Amino acid sequence: MIKLIWDEKFIKISRKWKKKHPELIEKFENKLSLFVDTPFHQSLKTHLLSGNLKEYWALSITYEQRLVFKFLSDDKVLLIDIGTHDEVY
Repeated sequence: MIKLIWDEKFIKISRKWKKKHPELIEKFENKLSLFVDTPFHQSLKTHLLSGNLKEYWALSITYEQRLVFKFLSDDKVLLIDIGTHDEVY
């Protein structure tokens, strides 16, 4: 099971995102629950990023919305950013 770390920066980002996308809050929470149990579940499309973000990973909340994170260890993940593909990459 993965432990999620919500730092102050991500909490602020996620609050803004939730206000902008209230219709996606439930989907976001469902994806996080799935991620905690099965981080590489096929429906999450979890993938390693490249370039300037090469130490980070992303998963899909919807076709357009992504969650960027970093594995701190095998069971700890720091949440980094959330938004559209263009916003987070």
